[in-house]
This record gives sequence, structure tokens and C-alpha cells, in this order.
Amino acid sequence: MHSWWESVSKARSRIHALAAILPSSSAEALSALADSDRPALSLLSSPAAYSAVSSSLQGSASDPLCHWLYDTFLSSDPHLRLLVLSFLPLLSALYLSRIHHHFDPSSLAGFEAVLLAIYAAETKSRAGKPLLVTIPDLSQPSIYHAPLRKPSSSVDRPSSVGVLSPPLEPHVAMKSTKRATIVGTALHCYYAQISQMPSWSKLEFCRFAAGWAGQDCPCRSELDHRDETAIANGHGAIGDRIPLPWEILQPVLRILGHCLLGPLNPQEVKDAASSAVRSLYARASHDLVPQAILATRSLIQLDNRTNAATTASANSSSNSNTPTKPKKPEILLVSK
Repeated sequence: MHSWWESVSKARSRIHALAAILPSSSAEALSALADSDRPALSLLSSPAAYSAVSSSLQGSASDPLCHWLYDTFLSSDPHLRLLVLSFLPLLSALYLSRIHHHFDPSSLAGFEAVLLAIYAAETKSRAGKPLLVTIPDLSQPSIYHAPLRKPSSSVDRPSSVGVLSPPLEPHVAMKSTKRATIVGTALHCYYAQISQMPSWSKLEFCRFAAGWAGQDCPCRSELDHRDETAIANGHGAIGDRIPLPWEILQPVLRILGHCLLGPLNPQEVKDAASSAVRSLYARASHDLVPQAILATRSLIQLDNRTNAATTASANSSSNSNTPTKPKKPEILLVSK
């Protein structure tokens, strides 16, 4: 009981601190969120609060919002950390775009402080270990089709292991040579909690990703069998084309994969992800990046198959609900 009340008190304190920073027009709504039983989650699920923070974020070292995001993430409360991660698409998009356009580094120190705090927390949690994934051996039967008793002659082969991310090194400053790793690690943290992210945060990320790709040529629809306007309309890209090293592109594609195929995502998020994946496929095709071409191509094919299955299911459902005229009973004439 004490820990629950302590968490609520801490969240209310952070919300009141945020209300003091934002314009007075947003302060009253934030105060109402602070009075709820779950203040951090109420703020996380508030589109008005997200909009208010987004419109006021500047990114300089003196930006009070960056200070608030930094201090809030350093708290031990997991819901408050989720709240900070929900702003990561906007923060990373603004930061990467301004870096690409050679903004004064001092005007980005606030962004860098938040990104470094997220990176440091992930470095500590990994404890010097890489992120690994076990790759299935297609020469072996699946666990659903394997016999109950293995033949005595069978030999267990060592499983193949892939490295998603190498061990992280601690960094206290944003160096240009480590920028992609730090931003990519922060995006991985966002992906790790993406099932709890609000839909507008996912939607903004998809639109930013399409803007980062910056590719709107006809080749983006070369794998489709449907009208490309149905994919692109209403899901415009936000932001500018930026360099996309694999350290950033890999977590971006994992996030888009969830947005595209997650069954609980709104259709608007799925459509925006569909458009972003196709823009990234066109970008990878022009830049000749093999792993990016393979990943985006696979996502597009999965999207097409999902849409085809949905269409077929809808057609069969409509056919089953269509009334049919009753057939007349057949009369068989039998000759004696």
C-alpha cells in the first residue's frame, strides 16, 4: 500500500511540475489528470497533454521541458518512464532533422541529455551482454511436427544465434561517431514497450519514418497488387530525409512491423505504417542496402497477405449472409 501511494504521489508531483512549465491553457487539464487514481497512465493516454508538450518542446540546454523529461525518466517509477518514452518519436525526429541541417549543437543539448539518459539506463540493464536471437534451423522438423521419440541416430545440431545488438559501451556525451548507436538504442527501448504506447505516438512515429525515408518514387509500389493511392492518401510523411544507418534503421523497422501487423492497432496506424514501410523500401532500393531491402520487402509481403486474407474473409462473410432463393424439391421420374 505504501509503495502504491508513493508511486501516485510521485506521479502527481511530476504532473504538477509539468503543468507549471506548459501554457496556462493546458495547466487546468493536467491538474485534473493529476487527481486521478493512476495519474501517470492518465497522462500517458491523454492526447491533449501529448499535443501540449509537442508544441512546446524546443531541445536546448535551457528548455524546461527537456529538463522535465530528463528528471522524470530518472525516476524509478515504470509508468513515468513509459510516459517519457512515448515522446521519443517526436524527440528523435526533431533531433535527427536538426543535426542533419547543422543546427548549433548548443540548441540540441536538451535532446541529447534525454537520449543519453535512456541509453545509460539500457546499458546498465544489459550488463555488458549483447542482444541475441536464436535463428530456427529449417533443416530440422518443427516442434509441432517432430516425432515423440527421436531416432537414436539423430544428432542435435547447435542452434544458430544472431546478434541483434552488440554489447553497449557507456557514453557520457553525444559523439558524432556514436550518435546512431545512442539514438538506435533509445528507439529499441521504445520498441520494447510499444504495446503500451498510445496510438497517436505510434502514428507520429510512422509518419516521421516516412519523412526520414524521403522517397516517393513509383518503385515504392512495385510489390503491390492494389491501388497505391489507397495506401498513401491521408498518411503524409512528416519531416525531412535523413541518413539512415543500420543502427537506426533496424529498430525503426521493428517498430513499423508492430504498427503494421499488431492486431490491436487502429487502422490509421496500420495504414501509416504501410506507407512508411514502402517509402523505406524505395529508399533501400535506391541506396542498395541489402538487409534493408530484405526486411522492408518481407514486411510489404506480409502486409499484402494480411490484406488479401482480410478481403477474402470479408467476401466470404458477405456471401454467407446473402439470402438465396430456396430450391424446389427435385422430382425424380422412375419408369416401371
